[in-house]
Amino acid sequence: MSITALPTPHARSHADHDHEHGVVTGRPLAWLRVEGASIAVAGLAAYATTGLSWWLLPLLVLAPDLSAIGYVAGSRVGAWTYNLAHTTALPLVLLGAGLALGSSLLVVAGAVGLVHLGGDRVMRYGVKSDDDPSVTHLGIHGRR
Repeated sequence: MSITALPTPHARSHADHDHEHGVVTGRPLAWLRVEGASIAVAGLAAYATTGLSWWLLPLLVLAPDLSAIGYVAGSRVGAWTYNLAHTTALPLVLLGAGLALGSSLLVVAGAVGLVHLGGDRVMRYGVKSDDDPSVTHLGIHGRR
């Protein structure tokens, strides 16, 4: 029988630190980033159906980040509001409602949400942890 010593805190790798926080790494991360790029392209295609000027898109693309205002009410509320705006469910509901109702405003809101979300995934920004907003499922960002 052999006993393997546990690594000291200084000997731990970044991968160990990431796994400790539930951060996706390796090939699955690459696939999730490809998925993010695909989501962004789908959002651009949906935006193109509206006939609106393309200069409007850069003005609106950061609008989903306004959901971070929830952090004023605390970490759990902030994570909930941020994650609601940063998962595919809300943009897809807005897009579907816009198409069903013939509302270009809702289509734009859904399309912008998809472009933003896809871009975030490509840059490794993901769903935020309830306990620490710097920890997402795709990476650890900023000061902790």
